[in-house]
Amino acid sequence: MSVPSTAPGLPFWKLKTLAEMSAEEWESLCDGCGKCCLEKLEDYDSGEISHTNVACRLLNVQTCRCTRYDQRLRFVPNCVQLTPESVPELTWLPTTCAYRLLADGQDLPWWHYLVSGNRELVHSVGVSVQGRAVPEQRAGPLEHHIVTWPA
Repeated sequence: MSVPSTAPGLPFWKLKTLAEMSAEEWESLCDGCGKCCLEKLEDYDSGEISHTNVACRLLNVQTCRCTRYDQRLRFVPNCVQLTPESVPELTWLPTTCAYRLLADGQDLPWWHYLVSGNRELVHSVGVSVQGRAVPEQRAGPLEHHIVTWPA
């Protein structure tokens, strides 16, 4: 998908807020890292989030893409749909997430495909879950899969 710039020399993400983006621009921000599709555990008392390396059952752990993206909420009702309003509240989003970065007033990283033009860089520089995620069907108890690297 190629998203054109809205002004000569400046990409859309530098000209618009998240709320001002078209649906196509919004969707193009996802770098395909798969980190947001890893299961998380929340401590009932403290609210602290623990990240795991266990992938949602719809995440292809090789491509780091959802196998049923358009229908994901039907198959995984607790899948969190990102919106311009929800992004600032989702403290568990990875620090590398384009939605989080832009909501925080930061720019996209050099390896993001909208900057580099290369969709594989997210994997080759080690930002994605490729080679590190475990399919939900094979994982067993989530407590055995807590990791620190997704953040």
